[in-house]
Amino acid sequence: QLQLVESGGGLVQPGGSLRLSCAASGFRLNYYGIGWFRQAPGKAREGVACISFSGGGTNYTDSVKGRFTISRDNAKVYLQMNSLKPEDTAIYYCAANWGSCPTPHRYNYWGQGTQVTVSS
Repeated sequence: QLQLVESGGGLVQPGGSLRLSCAASGFRLNYYGIGWFRQAPGKAREGVACISFSGGGTNYTDSVKGRFTISRDNAKVYLQMNSLKPEDTAIYYCAANWGSCPTPHRYNYWGQGTQVTVSS
């Protein structure tokens, strides 16, 4: 079965860190741009970060710049999240799009998500 699988979510205190991972099952990530998205209760889904298929290009939404870092190796894509805030609480999804960064309306694969909760 071809799918993306996220892991690494959990409960963390404000100011803490988490590292999310996105792995592919049944295919390789090599030629896919990979994005992380999140959706909080009652809010629209938003793009958080994206990395090009080569790994040479990254983009971040303004609210996470300087705190989150997206990276990739041959097998997975990671989202290192530091200085977490309560407003970062959401379900985090990864998505893959052939050749370029995915959007909520343009992707080949979309994961089932992992919950991140930032609370004291």
